[in-house]
Amino acid sequence: MEQVVVEDLWYTYPGGLEPALRGVNLRVSRGSFTLITGPSGCGKTTLCRCLNGLIPHFYGGILKGRVVVEGLEVASRPTHEVAKLVGMVFQEPEDQLIQLTVEREVAFGPENLGLPRSEVRDRVEEALTALRLSHLRDKAPFELSGGEQQKVALAAALALKPSVLVLDEPTSNLDPASAAEFIKLLVDLNREGLTVILVEHRLDLAARYSDQAVLMSEGRIVLMGPPEEVLASDEALRLGVAVPKAVELYRELSARGLRLPHPPLDPEELARGLVELLERRPR
Repeated sequence: MEQVVVEDLWYTYPGGLEPALRGVNLRVSRGSFTLITGPSGCGKTTLCRCLNGLIPHFYGGILKGRVVVEGLEVASRPTHEVAKLVGMVFQEPEDQLIQLTVEREVAFGPENLGLPRSEVRDRVEEALTALRLSHLRDKAPFELSGGEQQKVALAAALALKPSVLVLDEPTSNLDPASAAEFIKLLVDLNREGLTVILVEHRLDLAARYSDQAVLMSEGRIVLMGPPEEVLASDEALRLGVAVPKAVELYRELSARGLRLPHPPLDPEELARGLVELLERRPR
């Protein structure tokens, strides 16, 4: 079932001379994990802002087409309604962490929805526990590491109990260990039923978990489909996308006439493909 539908979406920022999005069409199934990638400036962040209503409600500009989430057209609904459906985590956690303590940060969204105090408390506890942040509840967000700040931003989004989670390059400023831990959290949430739409450049970490990959360039979706096909495509190579190392090796082997059964997304899958290739070769 399609939970998010983007139809012929065009958008130009105020004062912009060229559209940032050009006829984007996207379908996201309920409970799926969608990975969006592409070169810098291709429209990924702009698309994220459209999915949660920041565009057009806060940015203005010229928007054509539509975004529909759970049957509601985002551009025509107030942002507090959209916030109940679509949670957003930004690239820079400082852009959304504004309270004096972690606990207050996570409570901020539910409180602004006018929920009863008991429910706000329950949501805060649930989010802090799920992300293993309870020991930091009284800390100021600015005192935390980058990885901890990003987890707080995620907890704040989860406290609104969205059915769709949109993340715009959340690991870009994290060290490799923190980035891997953060992606693992997203995978666990997705397996519990949360729909995840992730804009990411660290494809070695995320590609293996995605159901579909979306490749963008110059405000358009140029390729969409199974991640192994999209990331191993000539289009991804042309655009200079930093594909997983396993895909790079697959390309090199293919160029030498050694064709694996299908493009691998991680070292384990690559190893299995190599074993199968060797077993097929005449002795």
